[in-house]
Amino acid sequence: MLRAIVTIVLLCLNLMFWGTLVLVGGIVKFAVHMTAPRSRLRTRVILALSWLAERWVGGNNRIFDWMLPTRWDVEGPFDEIRHDGRYLIIANHVSWVDIFALFRAFHRCAAFIRFFLKQQLIWFPIVGQAVWALEFPFLRRRAEHRQKDFETARRAAQRYRHVPVAIATFLEGTRFSEEKRDDQDSPYAHLLRPRTGAIAFVLATLGDELDGMLDVTLAYPRGDVTLWEFLSGRVSRISIRARRIEVPAEFLSREITEAGPARDRFRGWIDSIWREKDSLLESEIGRQLDVGR
Repeated sequence: MLRAIVTIVLLCLNLMFWGTLVLVGGIVKFAVHMTAPRSRLRTRVILALSWLAERWVGGNNRIFDWMLPTRWDVEGPFDEIRHDGRYLIIANHVSWVDIFALFRAFHRCAAFIRFFLKQQLIWFPIVGQAVWALEFPFLRRRAEHRQKDFETARRAAQRYRHVPVAIATFLEGTRFSEEKRDDQDSPYAHLLRPRTGAIAFVLATLGDELDGMLDVTLAYPRGDVTLWEFLSGRVSRISIRARRIEVPAEFLSREITEAGPARDRFRGWIDSIWREKDSLLESEIGRQLDVGR
């Protein structure tokens, strides 16, 4: 418990320091946006905010290395990723730890990661306002707001045409649990059914400018972990497996965002990726359990 408390205090101090600077920069960005919404100055402010956010990620990583015994088992084509490029990252969602894991894996090789976040998080002190300043897209994720969420994703993708970015999305839309899997009647053992709405708009809007799409598989001992277990040093190993995926040309068009054969084929393609991910999770979780013994 002492380890967890000290780790949380250090993380909060790191967040308060860099988060406050981002908030100040957000005020500047808002002022610039009101006077010159499409100016080069606004782009420079956004890049400066991203630089500050990357320092926050680096601080978190150092705190984890100082305080926790967790071994980070990371594999992927990270040497091929350009910091000034534009990438789409898809991943399974198990725990709040996933966000720290993705930030760590892509730190200094890709641009600062933006996530699709739930609308309610904008009211979270410091964090909500900071991610607004950093232009994270907020989604409502309710059936009645589906069209508004699609429009939010479309606008975000258009804004990202002007800055280097790594856009990450958890296709399942929520953290995995066996109960949720059973409620969905999911065909996968370790995954929920993927949602393709947001990713479809990113591909349709940014597809011709994307430098690559990366599929990330996150695996933990027992297949699950809580944030408290991680912060208290009870997670011995976290596996991160990334691979580059070539997106078929037909899925870079607006047709995949509308009902029809193209969207059906797109969903089938995502399903094939998810089945491969499910198989990889089966082997990774089993391997971690063997190591734990």
